[in-house]
Amino acid sequence: MPQLEKDRLSKTTKRPLLFGLAGVTAIAAAVFSMSSTFSNAAEEAVVIPPPAIDEASTATTEKAVFAGGCFWGVQGVFQHVKGVKNAVSGYSGGAKDTAIYETVSGGDTGHAEAVEVTYNPKMVTYGQLLQIYFSVAHNPTQLNYQGPDHGTQYRSEIFATNGEQKKIAQSYIAQLDKAKVYGEPVVTKVSDMAAFYPAEEYHQDFLTLNPTYPYIVYNDMPKIENLKALFPTEFSAKPVLVLKAKG
Repeated sequence: MPQLEKDRLSKTTKRPLLFGLAGVTAIAAAVFSMSSTFSNAAEEAVVIPPPAIDEASTATTEKAVFAGGCFWGVQGVFQHVKGVKNAVSGYSGGAKDTAIYETVSGGDTGHAEAVEVTYNPKMVTYGQLLQIYFSVAHNPTQLNYQGPDHGTQYRSEIFATNGEQKKIAQSYIAQLDKAKVYGEPVVTKVSDMAAFYPAEEYHQDFLTLNPTYPYIVYNDMPKIENLKALFPTEFSAKPVLVLKAKG
């Protein structure tokens, strides 16, 4: 398990350092024991209607890019969706030369931690991916933060790869706001996709490879359970992994 950078200790990200296996197990157990005393916001998910309009694609492969907090959890969610061929953690919104974890973590590169989802629209549509993104993958009412992670690099943003995606995403946000499904306005930004830069290898498949890491236990594993509960038809028990795909 890799040693994360110093900013994992900062008050900005508040993600804990990686410990040895025994330490991780003990802390994970403590996290579970505390959940009965404190409300676990990480387990909250919202039941929302499907988008009123969706894509009508005849292709077998398309790409979509979503940002919604730490990419570990967002990637983990989409890796468990049927029809997804690959989900890669990375950076979008900034320049190529600043697409480095240590630099992005400063919060002033324009980048967001994002996930590029390659999918088969004949099996799962863009609209269905959006529904999962807004319902399970993150909280779209939180501006420039998700849970313990604060900064513009953790913003809620959809990077549309074409005009149809942009139209569908904007329409869906308006639909959700009109229905007041969250009780607060959706702050998710919809932007035209410029470029996506894959993150460092140690960030890929992090949820699957480190299921007992305290941050994952508390913030991200509940998302997988919510996906399974709310989207049983779309849920795949076996995740599609990046590192395995690379061979």
